[in-house]
Amino acid sequence: MLNFALIGAGRIGVSHASLIANHPRARLAAVIDADAKAAASLASRFSAATMNWAEALADPAIDAMLIASSTDTHAGFIEDAARAGKAILSEKPIDLSLDRIDRCGAVVTETKARLMVGFNRRFDPHIASLKARLDDEAIGRASQILIINRDAGAPPPEFLRRSGGIFRDMAIHDYDLACHLFGAAPVAVHAQGSALVDPGAASCGDYDTALTVLTMADGAQAMIANARCARFGFDFRLEVLGAKGVLRLDNPRETTLIEADAAGVRQAKPPQNFFARFETAFARQLDAFIDAIIAGHSPPSDFADGRTASAIAEAAAKSATTGTPILLDRKDGLIILKLQK
Repeated sequence: MLNFALIGAGRIGVSHASLIANHPRARLAAVIDADAKAAASLASRFSAATMNWAEALADPAIDAMLIASSTDTHAGFIEDAARAGKAILSEKPIDLSLDRIDRCGAVVTETKARLMVGFNRRFDPHIASLKARLDDEAIGRASQILIINRDAGAPPPEFLRRSGGIFRDMAIHDYDLACHLFGAAPVAVHAQGSALVDPGAASCGDYDTALTVLTMADGAQAMIANARCARFGFDFRLEVLGAKGVLRLDNPRETTLIEADAAGVRQAKPPQNFFARFETAFARQLDAFIDAIIAGHSPPSDFADGRTASAIAEAAAKSATTGTPILLDRKDGLIILKLQK
């Protein structure tokens, strides 16, 4: 049984609180948020206490911290929790700055902290099944991955202004997934972005529509299409082309019933938001974290995975601005960006 302190009582924090409270090997011990009313309201739903951050760090009964606060606070909370000897499950990204991520990584390494970065899609049962078939060479050598990831509606401008943009906030999930499926990081990133639908994105210099091509060392490609305004629902599709065939995932639906008549063809809508689509993935992510901590193992999707995905996102943002591909290299085990002259 792990006792959790949850930092962040916003939308994603509420979802995490429910998953912790309903897990047979977890207990939501405390909720922390700068908004005291939000923290108290969420804590009362699950019979948890409210604490401030310092109290939670000092409490020996708390085993793990789940960080679901705003992005610009993640690195500092990770460092504090690492120094306090707590296990850490943090929402992505670690930070919006690679320099800040590296400073955080130094603390994680120094303290030997057990950190898991929340790339929940790795734990989706459908994606996990596809990954297993890929690893079994069911379709031979993979040469091309296509990921479509589109939100049903754009977040409000106040969120977008702090998010780091579509590449660092949204596409980062897909960059991690492409690396996970290929088992390697890319050597080049080429991205484009446009603001065509959402006025909020244009007003804060972000994009609502984006494409990224990742090129691997062996020439294999991952093509990632992102958008924030798929009005019909949350649209997530995945396809891997191999030498002997293809693996494909489509949008799940509430029912597989398809009705056709003279008026046309009708079927159920896809999920309407990312949590509805990946609720099981979030639950399995928490389960994997608890398994690792109780067993004394390093959790999956660790600091290195988080930093790699952020480096790719940084390269994509630069590529979309400059209009040129960004080359990636490694130095001391870390991905560095090689800007074209």
